Amino acid sequence: MSTSSIANNAYQMAAKLQQQARSIGDSGPERPDVDFGQMVQSAVESVVDSGRVADSKAVGMIEGKADVVDVVTAVAETEVALETMVTVRDRVISAYEEIMRMPI
Repeated sequence: MSTSSIANNAYQMAAKLQQQARSIGDSGPERPDVDFGQMVQSAVESVVDSGRVADSKAVGMIEGKADVVDVVTAVAETEVALETMVTVRDRVISAYEEIMRMPI
């Protein structure tokens, strides 16, 4: 997975979320069909999959079947995905703490 494909996936997910937000705004106060847990699960699975790809490329390099550039690229992509996930987690925790500090 290249950096451009990561960016492309991010843009596609953002467009999908924006489209869902528009449909929610048009439909009124009904409950949306968006499942936050499913969205988080798919994001985590994506990070795990990129980690597995990096691992398989590292093993391929050890066996002499992969190029060093491919391994470094896969590891860098996994690092970016993991850092993104950690940043999102930190923001969610920060938002939760801010909500908990609000007076009732």
